[in-house]
Amino acid sequence: MSATPNRRAVVIVLLVPLAVTLALWAFAWPAARIAPRDLPVGVAGSAAAAGQLQERFEQHEGAFEIHRYDDAAAARTAIENRVVYGAVVATGKGPQLLVASAAGPAVSQLLTQMVAGAAPEGTAVPVTDVVAAPAADPRGSALGASILPLAIAGVAAGAVVTSMKLRGARAAVTLAGTAALVGTATTAVTHSWLGAITGAWWTEAGVIGLTVLAIGSIVAGLATLIGPAGIGLGSLLIVLLGNSFSGVTSAPELLPEPVGLIGQWLPPGAGGSLLRSVAFFDGRGAGGAVAILAAWAALGLLAVLVAGRGRPERTDGAAAPASEPDPVPVG
Repeated sequence: MSATPNRRAVVIVLLVPLAVTLALWAFAWPAARIAPRDLPVGVAGSAAAAGQLQERFEQHEGAFEIHRYDDAAAARTAIENRVVYGAVVATGKGPQLLVASAAGPAVSQLLTQMVAGAAPEGTAVPVTDVVAAPAADPRGSALGASILPLAIAGVAAGAVVTSMKLRGARAAVTLAGTAALVGTATTAVTHSWLGAITGAWWTEAGVIGLTVLAIGSIVAGLATLIGPAGIGLGSLLIVLLGNSFSGVTSAPELLPEPVGLIGQWLPPGAGGSLLRSVAFFDGRGAGGAVAILAAWAALGLLAVLVAGRGRPERTDGAAAPASEPDPVPVG
């Protein structure tokens, strides 16, 4: 019996459990360790009353990042600008809670339970949802579920462009056109049909398209630079790490450190955060995510364009050599 099939069998036996273990680590570990970590929240009211509220939050060491505000109006503005997820306002009748379920239903629920639990027995804490999630998707399930298909779409676009041996400007235009169509189709489903996002239609389509373009450009760029292995590397980076570390279904500040931070620097996390901003907050707090997605897209497209120079395509789809060898004289 040949030794080669034996080696292949051993490789399969070892790699499959390793891949499963890696996937469980990436997806299950963050989900099993959901807890607030420097979660931005506000306290408002007179100095003495707000100070007492702040002390209660600070009892949970490392869990909250406290922002102080003079009154409920200032706290509400901070929530609408995505500076904090929620705020507790001290009033003469007791504490009141302001939340934004559109920023993350999991965070709103956590704050509601925490503030209600700290209130004197028999005391009801009024809760105001400053920026509510849409009635068609109150738990944010559709928004959270949309990130993985977008990641797969971007990876597929980069892989197909590579497998078809498209080069240079033709590859870049193909990636951009695919991203634009995915953005339009996805917005038609999530906005027009499901009602899960409720912002400006074409802005949402642009955000989704930019996310897919960034992902597709990364995959195609890596494949252009290091060959077919770049598709696998890009898939691991985007689907395994980017999607599982995105925090879209909860919040980046609820994930273990530094998972939440890493996720926001990758296209799925940045795209999810940007889509939430334009869908529910009129684009507030979107600057950082736009810069991250634009940087990934620019780097990937630059790799595709630069590596494609001097490598013309053949009409049969195969890559032609950059130049023909000089003829060798005979005789």
